[in-house]
Amino acid sequence: MIIVEHDCIESIPVLHVVKQSLFSEKLPLVFFVHGFTSTKEQNLNYAYLMAQKGFRVLLPEALHHGERNNGMNEKELSFHFWDIVLNTIGDLNVIKNHYAKKEMIDSENIGVSGTSMGGIVTLGALTQFDWISAAVSLMGNPNYEQFAQWQLEIIKKQGLQLPLSEDKLNHFMSVLRQYDLSLQPEKLNGRPLLFWHGKQDSVVPFSYAYQFYESLKPQYDQDKWSFIVDEKAGHKVSLEGVNATVEWFEKHLQTVE
Repeated sequence: MIIVEHDCIESIPVLHVVKQSLFSEKLPLVFFVHGFTSTKEQNLNYAYLMAQKGFRVLLPEALHHGERNNGMNEKELSFHFWDIVLNTIGDLNVIKNHYAKKEMIDSENIGVSGTSMGGIVTLGALTQFDWISAAVSLMGNPNYEQFAQWQLEIIKKQGLQLPLSEDKLNHFMSVLRQYDLSLQPEKLNGRPLLFWHGKQDSVVPFSYAYQFYESLKPQYDQDKWSFIVDEKAGHKVSLEGVNATVEWFEKHLQTVE
């Protein structure tokens, strides 16, 4: 039986999904981070499938989303996109430390994954935490600075006023560079990373992630470096992508027999 518990770690709401028979075991951990305007509950399908394989799965609620929503509409939320991304990266470390102290996780076997904004969080987290053993980016983007510039261009074309001065914008970009995996690919350090992306995606452009993947392909162990391209998909993960996520962690993280 798979159980779903609601935890709150230092004011961060988390869904904790695991086989009941393995609840007290020290298990490999997989984080799954939801997308922009989504919620942790909307990704329980991933958690269920991974829990069946013997993983302890944690789904955190991102800042200003779900239980942490403070009433902002989508337009208002969009101006806080990168604050949410960086905050969520920090949340992962807080949550990981909590479960490590309770001796509920195998700290040598930790995966991180997510869709869209969650995929972006995943790729940024790889620049910050060497405790991540393997990762899956679903519709994510490693190029933080370039993607932010692309977003700014869209805002300008819509005739919207940026709530940042030039100095604050420059500072903001300098902060993003610290999390930009495309600027520091050496931080991957050979860790297994799978990308899934629809070629017709108009929300998070396919090209950034694919170009990054291609640039490192010659120097990476191909068993640990993979990109699934869905020629027809837009901004929605296919069943193939869902199953590939589970299989990637099965392959690269050790589970309890």
